[in-house]
Amino acid sequence: MGRVIRSQRKGAGSIFTARTHRRKGAAKLRAIDYSEREGYIRGLVKEIIHDPGRGAPLAKVQFRDPYRFKTRTELFIATEGMYTGQFVYCGKTAKLAIGNTLPIGQLPEGSVISNIEEKPGDRGSIARTSGNYATVIGQIPEMGITRLRLPSGTKKTLKSECRGTVGMVAGADRINKPLLKAGRAFYKNRAKRNSWPRTRGVAMNPVDHVHGGGNHQHIGKASTVSRSSVPGQKVGLIAARRTGRIRGSKENKN
Repeated sequence: MGRVIRSQRKGAGSIFTARTHRRKGAAKLRAIDYSEREGYIRGLVKEIIHDPGRGAPLAKVQFRDPYRFKTRTELFIATEGMYTGQFVYCGKTAKLAIGNTLPIGQLPEGSVISNIEEKPGDRGSIARTSGNYATVIGQIPEMGITRLRLPSGTKKTLKSECRGTVGMVAGADRINKPLLKAGRAFYKNRAKRNSWPRTRGVAMNPVDHVHGGGNHQHIGKASTVSRSSVPGQKVGLIAARRTGRIRGSKENKN
């Protein structure tokens, strides 16, 4: 029997867990309350900050507590065009403006939104990475649902009460700047988790990996594996529907 391979060791956590010590906190929308359901609440962008291990910048937004004499600071994902000192509005009657958060049922077709709730009140789970956005492609008011085109191109139907932030997530040009050297890749991945450098399976010995061994670096068998493969065998293209190059242009149908 061969060794326990890397993908098996990752399941146990240990040295492969995320490095969260210096992170700023969970970026979420406000917890839904009466002021958002029936009207709006105004917040002030106090600061735009970097969060280690995250591509998108975060915005610290200060709101007055609707029930007590105090302020509450929320951590939002910053949208492109957001700035310190900006007033942002959250709620059903908020205007359609960059940085404002409102139910997707209130948005016209073609609106660009980010940090969208999948279920009402989950505080944002779709289109949250830098440069990402979803587009409203249809409203069905009598059923209370809204259709979106997600960043992947798939279309999804959500309840119209789900909230989203107007605009695309900031930091879209992050992938356009090349890393150029190994040192930058090292520091980029150090903030995230132990995932770099990554030795290829074909460069290993047969004892270390399913793809190891042989007189030339080649897999030597089909790279696709079944969804029900045993853990030490489950490497490569897992349960692939198709393989090979994607040829031809894909038509975009609304």
